[in-house]
Amino acid sequence: MARARLRRATVAAVAALAAGTAHAAPATPCRIEGWPHEVLCGQLRRPLDPAEPSGPTIAVHYVVVPATARQRHPDPVFVLAGGPGQSAIALAPYSMPMFQRLAGRRDLVFVDQRGTGRSAPLACADDPHESLAEQGDRARQVRRLVVDCLGALRRLPYGQRAGDLGRFTTPIAMQDLDAVRQALGAERINLVGASYGTRAGLDYLRQFPARVRRAVFDGVAPPDMVLPASFSLDNQAALDALLASCPADAGCAAAYPALRTQWATLLAGLPRTVTVAQPLTGRAETFTMTRDMLLGAVRSALYAPVLASALPAALAAAADGRFEPLAGVAALLGSKPATQIATGMHFSVLCAEDIPRMDGVEMKAGADFGNDFADLYRRVCADWPRGTVPAAYYTMPPSPAPVLLLSGGLDPATPPRHAERVARALGPKARHVIVPTAGHGVLGIACLREAMQRFIDADDDASAAAVDTGCAARMPRPPAFVPLAATAPSASGAAR
Repeated sequence: MARARLRRATVAAVAALAAGTAHAAPATPCRIEGWPHEVLCGQLRRPLDPAEPSGPTIAVHYVVVPATARQRHPDPVFVLAGGPGQSAIALAPYSMPMFQRLAGRRDLVFVDQRGTGRSAPLACADDPHESLAEQGDRARQVRRLVVDCLGALRRLPYGQRAGDLGRFTTPIAMQDLDAVRQALGAERINLVGASYGTRAGLDYLRQFPARVRRAVFDGVAPPDMVLPASFSLDNQAALDALLASCPADAGCAAAYPALRTQWATLLAGLPRTVTVAQPLTGRAETFTMTRDMLLGAVRSALYAPVLASALPAALAAAADGRFEPLAGVAALLGSKPATQIATGMHFSVLCAEDIPRMDGVEMKAGADFGNDFADLYRRVCADWPRGTVPAAYYTMPPSPAPVLLLSGGLDPATPPRHAERVARALGPKARHVIVPTAGHGVLGIACLREAMQRFIDADDDASAAAVDTGCAARMPRPPAFVPLAATAPSASGAAR
């Protein structure tokens, strides 16, 4: 039965492609790593530079997961990956369970945005044996990017001419996305984007408003946020919330009664020489722990409250000279292949879209995080090929389609303040839901995932607007992790 459905989907896809762009190769049955069922794989030839339609082209790859029901809806769901730099196709096997209900009646489409995955990737070679000291050496990382990586990208067929690496901006990529829509014969589509995928989705909505039926944006990163300038302040707010929550958590308060003081003392004692077992190799490394390295590790853990719940224990251990717990927590976030990004595409986007606006915004740095993050982007982007985007890119016109905006109250990267601004700009059809105890991305929470599915499945706009999201306010924050050794009674206590 599954093969019959796939054959029907293949015939429909080929017919749609025949009626669409002449540069489309028919989607054919295939398999992708990490997913047990056959899907459809396709690609479009797209001009590298839209201003030169007869010039060099690149292949934009996509995967369609056909709806399982015989009677399917005509509006597929396009899933937009984050980063910028994540591969949507690599993300598909991990995210499919999230869309299980939608996949019954609607095709799911995963497009590798230009510069990512299979679509003319701008990936920098990563050294799997890189030491912790090398990872934290800012000057070395800048050299690796602007000399080694940029040099390699300029030798690619789509990077050799002056300006080629500037053709990987979000507005051009969303034109590619619409070309995929046309190739699949869909009159309208539904968008689901997370993190940078929300920025991409907002620009698709700006350029092609009539083609959007519904949109769900999780962890909203609007085009006007100027990421390097906002990151420090948002990181600081998430860290302050964590430190403030410890006294209210009985376990945390008992185990770490002086956590805020320990944190201040830890920062004041840097740089210092430490010995740490590398989390992925287990090899002991001795290096200089800098303030920037420590803050980077904390920043990573803050993305997910379940990881952040281990931070009090990790910070207390670090204050006592033991940095392995902190290194281990920080390594967890980027350990899955789907979370890895094409670094070249990442900088091609941010150097073109965010850095030019940094001089026009007030740099409000967090007390602990400072401007180190913004300084890194300034240094890399000083040498990175920079594309241009239209002034309209930074606008968010009122949306004719219902939009559901989702935010985590503890998000260190895209906290609710950004989505609030977007909701006001998009107008009455936009609805903003905050999960106070969640971090970066809330669609992993079952009840919010169900709300997304009901929102997209709703027959009309009024029903979509009435979807119940009350569970968001009832989600508890994970309690602080307290090792058993920290709670076990002492021998003298047991004797009493």
